[in-house]
Amino acid sequence: MTFQGWFLIIAFIAILLLLCKPVGQWLFALYEGRRTPLHLVLGPVETGFYRLSGIDPKEEQGWRRYAVHMLIFNATLLLFTYAILRLQGALPLNPRGFDGVSEHLAFNTAISFTANTNWQSYGGESTMSNLSQMLGLTIHNFLSAATGIALAFALFRGFARRSAATIGNFWADMTRITLYLLLPLCVAIAIFYIASGVPQTLAGSVDVTTLEGVKQTLALGPVASQEAIKMLGTNGGGFFNANSAHPFENPTALTNLVQMLSIFLIGVGLTWTFGRAVGNTRQGWAILAAMMTLFLAGTAIVYWQEAAGNPILHQLGAMGGNMEGKEVRFGIAASSLFSVVTTAASCGAVNAMHDSFTALGGLIPLFNMQLGEVVIGGVGAGIYGFLLFAILAIFVAGLMVGRTPEYVGKKIEAREVKLAVLAIAVLPLVILGFTAIASVTEAGLAGPLNKGPHGFSEILYAFTSAVANNGSAFAGLTANTPFYNGMLGVAMWIGRFFIIVPMLAIAGGLAAKKYTPATAGSFPTAGLLWTGLLIGIVLIVGGLTFLPSLALGPIADHLAMINGQLF
Repeated sequence: MTFQGWFLIIAFIAILLLLCKPVGQWLFALYEGRRTPLHLVLGPVETGFYRLSGIDPKEEQGWRRYAVHMLIFNATLLLFTYAILRLQGALPLNPRGFDGVSEHLAFNTAISFTANTNWQSYGGESTMSNLSQMLGLTIHNFLSAATGIALAFALFRGFARRSAATIGNFWADMTRITLYLLLPLCVAIAIFYIASGVPQTLAGSVDVTTLEGVKQTLALGPVASQEAIKMLGTNGGGFFNANSAHPFENPTALTNLVQMLSIFLIGVGLTWTFGRAVGNTRQGWAILAAMMTLFLAGTAIVYWQEAAGNPILHQLGAMGGNMEGKEVRFGIAASSLFSVVTTAASCGAVNAMHDSFTALGGLIPLFNMQLGEVVIGGVGAGIYGFLLFAILAIFVAGLMVGRTPEYVGKKIEAREVKLAVLAIAVLPLVILGFTAIASVTEAGLAGPLNKGPHGFSEILYAFTSAVANNGSAFAGLTANTPFYNGMLGVAMWIGRFFIIVPMLAIAGGLAAKKYTPATAGSFPTAGLLWTGLLIGIVLIVGGLTFLPSLALGPIADHLAMINGQLF
């Protein structure tokens, strides 16, 4: 580990903390439906959309109606994308003449981008046309991200409102988030990427002559526009197969930093928005403190392990850290930080190959996802996932103080606790269940590149990434098969929407409750004790659930490495 490496990590956290309140204030304005400076330009667009679609943005919805509209919207987008991928060969903007995508790959990809997972069982530059990339996939990067933020707003209203029957209007939330947040930021970020050397063109490729005199064809396309929302919306799907390790997606150290900041930007801002929504910004800071503690601990472990390198190679005279699978232009520190950022935020973009990390270095990205999008998490999904754990934590605290648990003025009763447990239990049930099936079937065992515990880690990582709506991979797994495309597709859908519906039910129930003032017997939920309890609940639930599988995978892999055996 080096001073420069730690400086990068500390500077990254410092910049995020400085951006937290300004971003949170902008999000709070959208949460309340207030005018922003952008309304002067984009206000007529918003109004025109409502008129064309027949939507009254002032008409509020109960949680059931909000959920039904959200599900219908996403299911429609899924079918739309599936059709584009299957018909790709007959559609325009296909300069390289790609055929339509196979049934099982189109099924997997359509679900993947609808669920904000962006798992890719294909190489983008060798499979997808420009139209598929732009209209079939990038559109989901905006709308799946907007869906997550809208759902976070709905839960915030559940905590903030008093004796209310509604939690907002799904269509109004989606429109405002897309128009006044995602689009303007992405335009600015895309322009920065273009200036930094990221391509933005409808051309399919360009022929070049290398310094050695060899002719080479380089794939091109509308990369910068997809790259901007890929990070900001914590989507992660790369235009190229190498993702952000590709110089056309991530050419410089500065673009690398901007990409990492983009991944965390909205998730961090939403913590402040939550505190402001419930009338006490200290509540948001407490949640952010718990998130950043988990993040910093994970970053330290990954950086330590990758900088330490492989002891077996050291004995052979190859000293230094583990550079396998990493870009020289980024190095160990930036690669380690990126790996934790992208899995802490359920983004899934990568600038290094996680399959080539040391065993414990690869364990942390895996464990980040198994915690259920609570270490910052996806846009919207992170904060509402963390609030589910907060409900469990305050329930435990209520048992300790011997009274009905209360959180930000709302009594947390049996209904809320049951729904929170139901939502949280989805992850381990599907991750471990599907991993078990893949580990004992011929089709599942045909996928891993490596044998032994590392091969098991490849399978476990895939289903963890799918259910946690992350999309990164231990890239040694061959996933473009009917078995994995089908199983992972189902896992992604369950991991996204089987958590959302119970969460919205909680929001509806909380909104209907009256405000309960804090008393001397109330458990404080804005200090170090509360932050520590949140961290403890997250780690205990994650540790108890996934420790056996981690012991069979990366932990066993690490112990084997210490004893001179590699897989």
